[in-house]
Amino acid sequence: MEQLTHDIGNTDENWNESYYLVFYDKENEIGGMSRVGFKPNKPEGMTFFFIFLPDGSVGAYHLEDNAGNYPENLAVGGVTHKPLRNGSWKFLFEGPLIILDDSRNLPKVSKSPEVITDLLGGKIELQFSPINEPYEYSEHMTTKSLELGKKSGDKHWEQIAQVSGNIRIGEKEYIVEKAMAQRDHTHGIRDWTGVGNWFYFVVWFGPNLAINPAAIVTDDGELGSGGFLFRDGKNIPLIEITLKEHKFEEDGAYPIKTVLELTDANGNYHILEAEPGRIIPVPFTERDGRESILIQSFGKFKLDEITGGYGSYEILRRLDS
Repeated sequence: MEQLTHDIGNTDENWNESYYLVFYDKENEIGGMSRVGFKPNKPEGMTFFFIFLPDGSVGAYHLEDNAGNYPENLAVGGVTHKPLRNGSWKFLFEGPLIILDDSRNLPKVSKSPEVITDLLGGKIELQFSPINEPYEYSEHMTTKSLELGKKSGDKHWEQIAQVSGNIRIGEKEYIVEKAMAQRDHTHGIRDWTGVGNWFYFVVWFGPNLAINPAAIVTDDGELGSGGFLFRDGKNIPLIEITLKEHKFEEDGAYPIKTVLELTDANGNYHILEAEPGRIIPVPFTERDGRESILIQSFGKFKLDEITGGYGSYEILRRLDS
C-alpha cells in the first residue's frame, strides 16, 4: 500500500489530500460513492456520500468540518475510510441521508427543501479486498500531462477490489458479496473551480477486466491524461487519450455521451463509449464567484466490442459567467 498521509510541502490553501471509494452491487442494484478530503491549510475537511438505490431514488450526505481528525483518522462526520495493516480497507458510514426521487434536485435542497422525498438513517460497513497493486498515475504520465494536471493533484493512486458487507437504509438491509469497487487517493493542489473541465471513469467488466481513464480538458481542447487498463491481473498504463466525442444537454452542464480513443503501453488502441445513468450534480462556488459542477453517475460502457461495462461516470464542468 502507498504512503497514506504526506507532508503538506507548501502553504497553498487548496493543498488537498483525499480518499474516494466507488462500488456497485449488480445483485442488489445498489451503488455508492464516498469521499473524504482534507485541506489542512484552511483548515477544512469535507465529505460526501451518495447512494443510488434500487427503486431509482438516491440518498445523499454532505458535511464540512475543520479537519480535526486529520491525519490520524481519515474521517469527516459519519464517513470513515479506514486502512488495515493487511493492505485491505474498511469503509464505514452512519448518519442521516436525504432521499431524492429526482437526483438532479440535489443543488436545490438548501433553498427548496420540498424537493426532499424522505430523510432516512443509513449505516454501512464494507470490507475492501484488493485484486491489483495500487496504480500511480504520475509515474506514467507525460511531462505535458503532468503540467496540465497540477490543479487536480500531484499524486494519484487507484486500486480495484471486491467489497463485501452490509448496507442498511431506513428499514431495508442489503447484503453485499464481492461487488466490484475501486478506491483512489490523491494529494496536491485541488482547485474545484480553477481546473477547467475533467472526466474520470471507473469501468468494470469483471474481476479480470477493468479500465480507468481520466483527463483534464483545457479550454482549447488539450488533454492532461492518465489512467490504466487492468487485464488478467496486470496494470497496463494508458499512454494517450483522445476525446472523440463529449456531448451535453442544452444547458451545457449535464452530459449525454463520451467517446474516447485510448492507446495503452503495449501499443494497442481501444475505443471506450460511455453513457451516464442517473445524475447527481454537486455545485462548487469559490469566494471570487467562480463556479463549477461535479457530475456523479453510474454509467454504461463499451470497450471495443466488449459490452456490459458498468461503473462511475464522473465529470467536472466549469460554469463560465
